[in-house]
Amino acid sequence: MSKTNHDSDVAFISALAELLRVNDLTELEVMREYGEDDSLNVRVSRQTQVVAAAPVAVAAPAAAPAPAPASAPAAAPAASEDDPASHPGAVTSPMVGTVYLSPEPGAPAFASVGQTVSEGDTLLIVEAMKTMNHIPAPKSGTVKRILVGDGDTVEFGAPLAIIE
Repeated sequence: MSKTNHDSDVAFISALAELLRVNDLTELEVMREYGEDDSLNVRVSRQTQVVAAAPVAVAAPAAAPAPAPASAPAAAPAASEDDPASHPGAVTSPMVGTVYLSPEPGAPAFASVGQTVSEGDTLLIVEAMKTMNHIPAPKSGTVKRILVGDGDTVEFGAPLAIIE
């Protein structure tokens, strides 16, 4: 914690809270250095509703506000049966980030629907804080579904693909 009050800290924390809201993030942590033995550590987080009936992982953050579930109560039972997150072959995101299906723009995708993969094969990349994190297949099998698109933003635990 800082030893002195900086007037800009309140505005800085407000800006971080706004970043959470605008980018639909759940948590943000920042350390601001002012000088030797003078810094500000800020961790801003918020709770979001988890809607188990979301048919696609990317749609889950949009479905989190209260009005969305109230507008589609009839669709909820059918969607929960088809919930990819509950599938035993679901590969979930280990972090919040941006998904890339290929190693570089224009290159073939790491995996495609119907492709047989071995345990440890790269399925896709999740970029977090400018670090490319290869997401490996947790088991050998056939890729049945890819639940995200290239460039999509995902949350921690969001289903990315299904391998059977």
